[in-house]
Amino acid sequence: MHKRHLLKSAITGLFALTLGSAFAQNTPIKFQLDWRFEGPAAFFLTPLAKGYFKDAKLDVTVDAGNGSGGTVTRVASGTYDMGFADMGSLMEFHANNPDAPNKPVAIMMVYNSTPASVMVLKKSGIKTIADLSGKKFGAPVFDAGRRAFPIFAKANNISNVQWTAMDPPLRETMLARGDVEAITGFTFTSLLNLEARGVKADEVLLFPYADNGVKLYGNVIIATPKLLKENPAAVKAFLQAFAKGMKEVLAKPDATIEFVRQRDGIINVDLETRRLKLAIDTAVNTADARTEGFGQIRPPRMSLMASQVSDAFNTKTRVNPDTVWNGSFLPTTAELNILPNKK
Repeated sequence: MHKRHLLKSAITGLFALTLGSAFAQNTPIKFQLDWRFEGPAAFFLTPLAKGYFKDAKLDVTVDAGNGSGGTVTRVASGTYDMGFADMGSLMEFHANNPDAPNKPVAIMMVYNSTPASVMVLKKSGIKTIADLSGKKFGAPVFDAGRRAFPIFAKANNISNVQWTAMDPPLRETMLARGDVEAITGFTFTSLLNLEARGVKADEVLLFPYADNGVKLYGNVIIATPKLLKENPAAVKAFLQAFAKGMKEVLAKPDATIEFVRQRDGIINVDLETRRLKLAIDTAVNTADARTEGFGQIRPPRMSLMASQVSDAFNTKTRVNPDTVWNGSFLPTTAELNILPNKK
């Protein structure tokens, strides 16, 4: 009788331990950024470091990326569950791979305005957008600004430009040396990279896409259809935790850059703090974002972008805006009310 009691107690204890472990186990989510651990990575590293993902019962890992196109492809392959990528790159993947079984879906807008710009040196003699016609441009072939340049060119009647391709680290160097007359790139990336190469900010002339007739959306959080279908609760929890962390970054960017430094100890903290603030001002806390609401989109604007991307990228099929976006996992309006007032 005693042995049976001990056996029963042991089985009960084992069952409780197993059940407890099952409940305690957090959902693993592999997340890839669009780029290296620079200032804007604070948007994702802050909720990770502060434990907001863990509090939401998620085991999130955040890895650096090497471009939006690569991030979209890796999420599509299932290597990553979620990622951060340019909306244009996501649209292009959908339209060029209509039969792909696991096309990623955008579930939260982060860069409401594309941060892409054309940048020139004032000493080049270029003074207006009209002066860009016939000039020699440079950018990596996968650069979001270069891919979307036909949209910018059409909106501003620019023609006959010549393109030179290069690796990302050479883009700003070639402009500084005069090897090219203009470059495309994210404002918060190329402007500060030029400064690091000895070019002062007041020597650079910027033509931001968003200020010159191009209302493209920028970077979004993407996820695999598999994750959306099998664990929608985890997706919602991720976006809630992210929004909570994002609110802190927007309020105190100087403090949250520390979480980027913890991931990459050799960053220039002052430079990356400026990069983060520039990203917030030019892509996140914009007039359109404050009108539409953080994280959200306007269907007519998304439809226009889908049409523009189809034409500019010469995709195999037309982009269907209804298949690239799913806003049903977004937090409540109150939870998304995180944009600080413009000073």
